[in-house]
Amino acid sequence: MSGFEIENLTTWLLKQEQAGIIDAGLTIVLSSISLACKQIASLLRRSSIINITGAQGTVNVQGEDQKKLDVISNELFCNCLRSSGRTGIIASEEEDVPVAVEETYSGNYIVVFDPIDGSANIDTALTTGSIFGIYGPDQQCLFDIDDDSTLDKAKEKCITSVCQPGSNLLAAGYCLYSSSIVFTISIGKGVFAFTLDPAYGEFVLTHENIKIPKSGKIYSFNEGNYDLWDDKLKKYLNHLRQPSAPNGKPYSGRYIGCLVGEIHRMLLCGGVYGNPKNKNSKNGNLRLLYECAPMSYLVEQAGGKATDGHQRILDIKPKEIHQRAPIFIGSPDEVEKLEKYLA
Repeated sequence: MSGFEIENLTTWLLKQEQAGIIDAGLTIVLSSISLACKQIASLLRRSSIINITGAQGTVNVQGEDQKKLDVISNELFCNCLRSSGRTGIIASEEEDVPVAVEETYSGNYIVVFDPIDGSANIDTALTTGSIFGIYGPDQQCLFDIDDDSTLDKAKEKCITSVCQPGSNLLAAGYCLYSSSIVFTISIGKGVFAFTLDPAYGEFVLTHENIKIPKSGKIYSFNEGNYDLWDDKLKKYLNHLRQPSAPNGKPYSGRYIGCLVGEIHRMLLCGGVYGNPKNKNSKNGNLRLLYECAPMSYLVEQAGGKATDGHQRILDIKPKEIHQRAPIFIGSPDEVEKLEKYLA
């Protein structure tokens, strides 16, 4: 291979389409998402300069304060997906209900996404990311959203269509905004990462068929909540802090405060991440549809495991659009060890 030969995301997607792994519609949807991520990355680099950091003054459906970039990034995602002409329903963590795409009926993939993960990190220029998942078309979800603002039976049917278990995902991924901009995806045939080359403005294949290490010496939990956790989980954390074989050293604690950053590191280095339920949050803090399921799909495609402590994340069927779930995810050996403590 020539030293100047590169494979960008568009070329890679077209090859997958030619191989019959994905169809043209899904190729376009994934390309549209990558465009939204490029736009968000550009805004994040200039956010403090053009004064779009800080609070928006509004709250989302979960009652969380929205940053200005939360709102802008959500709009960018929605616009790119609408203009693709291949999405029928889009559901965002920042929106009350799923939205039908009325501009065109030429395609109707269901796309769920969290436009900015780790938005609390924006003001301090720390790691943030975007997360997305794509489900198959559903012909029952084509309707006009302009008739009224109430949820009629057709709209309720569309919400039901969005509430699918992660095992139904056709593709999922994330974009990491940090020292590098990394777009990581799976279309059901492994995990591939593309790094944005600023010289060309293209995502270039840099990590092919990622395999998560079977074990790792890094754990990532928000230990500020330690006193709120179950005693079994506390016992597990205490075990990790103790010197252990083979090198006689305790695990290293790392916590970024951004799920995308945690998963990206874990895919490359191994370890375990946990966002458990606690006395104040009976179902954990992360959303099943927008965060837990897409990330679990990716990690399993890389050979890892993801559980809520009792069952596989991808087997859980959401009952609500913004349903939360506890999650433990990472290297298979580490998650299995954790499950033994929680049993």
